[in-house]
Amino acid sequence: MNRANRSKCAYETVALVLQGGGALGSYQTGVYEGLHEYGLRPDWVAGISIGAINAAIIAGSPEDERVERLRGFWETICRSYGYENLPWGEWMNGRLAAATALMHGQPGFFKPRFPPPFWQQGIAATSYYDTTPLLETLRTYVDFGLLNSGSVRASFGAVNVRTGNFAFFDSTQCELTPHHVMASGALPPGFPAVEIDGEYYWDGGVVSNTPLYYVLSSSPMRDTLAFQVDLWPARGPLPTNMDEVEERRKDIQYSSRTRLVTDTLKRNIKLREDLQRLLAMLPPGKRNAPELAEIRRDAQIPAINVINMIYESKNYERHSKDYEFGTEAMRDHWASGLADIRATLARPGVLDLPAEGQRFVTHDIHRPEA
Repeated sequence: MNRANRSKCAYETVALVLQGGGALGSYQTGVYEGLHEYGLRPDWVAGISIGAINAAIIAGSPEDERVERLRGFWETICRSYGYENLPWGEWMNGRLAAATALMHGQPGFFKPRFPPPFWQQGIAATSYYDTTPLLETLRTYVDFGLLNSGSVRASFGAVNVRTGNFAFFDSTQCELTPHHVMASGALPPGFPAVEIDGEYYWDGGVVSNTPLYYVLSSSPMRDTLAFQVDLWPARGPLPTNMDEVEERRKDIQYSSRTRLVTDTLKRNIKLREDLQRLLAMLPPGKRNAPELAEIRRDAQIPAINVINMIYESKNYERHSKDYEFGTEAMRDHWASGLADIRATLARPGVLDLPAEGQRFVTHDIHRPEA
């Protein structure tokens, strides 16, 4: 048994948690490729927006085809501009990619509405782009029979437009379709809401851009190794111009609030420890009484290891980085994700269960103090 399998056996669940972030999502595919080559196979993938698309491809592909299908999807929706070897080439590629996405859409993903929404009626009047091309692309790269087979749990986050409530479409609770994936990525006003069972849903990032809390608070809580892959850094420098202001605004708006989730979880674990101490003070007969069964269950404490992977923007990227679907940038993001996960997995003890006296640990190669 190799070291990855030994680490996997120490946990009941290995989860891959994927944030939304449009064109930046190829960073997540690089992370997955690194996990795959290491021998780690997540048994739960949860995503929002582009993270939901990546998660669907992973869970909806045979193990030996996952990286190939991810690459096929990203090569399909991105375009090459060929300026990367020229002075200012990376900057020029990014601007052309952003302008092309705005004016012409992306192949296999979305296209501009014609006529524009102001001259339309119904659902077509509520977005600038039509996402029907994504429907066929998902059917090409995702085996929905396999996705719903139970071999890998899949969860996609969205928000109910009518109620404003956050919702998760989970393969353990319903049969997932392309529309569930598209609902998770229906970011307004660019993309239209998607109808599911008579209700309409937008991108989950409108409310929260990470499924981390959903995964870690599942009942019953289980010993979990979670790879949290963020595309927007919560921390960043003070802006000095309007471009940087808009970029920083997006980073803050869509960052996963991972620290809030982990702080909440730490408080939850402390309460469980207090419950255990209270139960231990009771006589055995009362401690094991049927009416305290729910309290005994709530007092159980799982072992949790969260490995944070956070994409770090390139110096040439600005606020349009999430819709710069250039092939060169996509491959660069992919390579960054692969390099980061390789560096993470090379650190001694990073996959170990929390040490004696601990039930929760985090790791982050970019922010060691996290």
